[in-house]
Amino acid sequence: MPVCPLDFRYGRPEMKAIFDEENRLQRLLDVEAALAMAHAKVGNVKQDHADIVKKTASTRYVKLARVQEIDAKINHEITALIRALSEQCGESGKYVHVGATSNDILDTAAALQIKDAIDLLEKDLAEFRKVLAQKARENRDTIMVGRTHGQYALPITFGLKVGNYALEIHRQQQRLKECSTRILVGKMSGAVGTGAGFGPKAVDIQKAVMAELGLGVEDGPTQIVARDRYVELMSVLCNISCSIEKFATEVRNLQRGEIAEVSEPFDENNQVGSSTMAHKKNPVTAENVCGLARIVRGFMSPSFESAILWHERDLTNSSAERFFVPHSFILMDDMLAKMTKLFSGLVVNKEQMGRNLSRAGSVIMAESVILALVGKGMGRQDAHELIRKCSMESQRECEEFKSHLMANKGVTSLLSEAEIDAALDPRAYLGTTGQTVDNILKIVS
Repeated sequence: MPVCPLDFRYGRPEMKAIFDEENRLQRLLDVEAALAMAHAKVGNVKQDHADIVKKTASTRYVKLARVQEIDAKINHEITALIRALSEQCGESGKYVHVGATSNDILDTAAALQIKDAIDLLEKDLAEFRKVLAQKARENRDTIMVGRTHGQYALPITFGLKVGNYALEIHRQQQRLKECSTRILVGKMSGAVGTGAGFGPKAVDIQKAVMAELGLGVEDGPTQIVARDRYVELMSVLCNISCSIEKFATEVRNLQRGEIAEVSEPFDENNQVGSSTMAHKKNPVTAENVCGLARIVRGFMSPSFESAILWHERDLTNSSAERFFVPHSFILMDDMLAKMTKLFSGLVVNKEQMGRNLSRAGSVIMAESVILALVGKGMGRQDAHELIRKCSMESQRECEEFKSHLMANKGVTSLLSEAEIDAALDPRAYLGTTGQTVDNILKIVS
């Protein structure tokens, strides 16, 4: 009976397939095959034997059920793998796993899985960035009120908001790519990293194995690949999850009934928002993503703890990594797919953005008036205090900001009504927003 939600609710088939038991077994076999071929390359094993091991190192011949059967008896999965593979290789089976330790196989196979998973995430991020860039392009000039501390601030455009999201995803792509060279490494150096079991050609064997598998080499091995690499990987994944949750949280906030500036796609013909409140259109995808992002970040702690091992290694990292590595990748892929679909179909209510901008009132243009006064020769601090008092009075008395400005001689002695109107025009106070969006689109498109 399935218990983990990944088995029945979350995750997509392609990413799950990378980490399923059958594929993991194949990756372990790939490493054993590469090791046999490396031994042949340096002259330790006849090529005929290595060829048989390579051909046989496939789940077509080495069955998961057989490996599990042996493991159940001896309680050691890599020895079970070795015996199951050797059974199928006949006389050549005696050349399986020569000189290696379990983690030579385990860590190198894990790197192959992580490599495939990173490749898939890179595609996910590229597609998400593309959708965000398109939304930014479509809304380059869609004016709305910006908010800081949850309060009305100054006018911005929705294109700037989403363009910044696209740029952030672009940086996440760079981070993932940059760290990959440090993360995607394997080892073939024996029980404590000395390579003694491989003989005088140990260095050549390790290089040959990793070249065959398309991985980098762990330059300073112990019994394992150094776990600071896993910490870096998880740090990047958690960083991406922060970006995703930030974007999803903004959708949730802007979909609030009192704001109503954007909303998730909603299938009005079929989708149910509530079991009792028939009118509801809830931001369920954004909420779902926020929850999953927190699960991913929750794996950061065990990844740190798993880097702190006794001497040349102990086994405390193994059980934790079986959870946090596959779960993090599967959830990241799931979240990115959902966010791409969400933003692709995001409903942008431009009219409501305009209404909210009007509702904020002309008082949000206080900075513009301050700078207009500064332009007429008033000191910046004097202008700030003057306009601060006017804005406080207008909000306290629930009156138009302009009327308080017009009634203030300190303002009208320097600014005409036309100049005040110009300073209160939100569209005239977008600065370089359009240029910024254009520059972002050049980077991310």
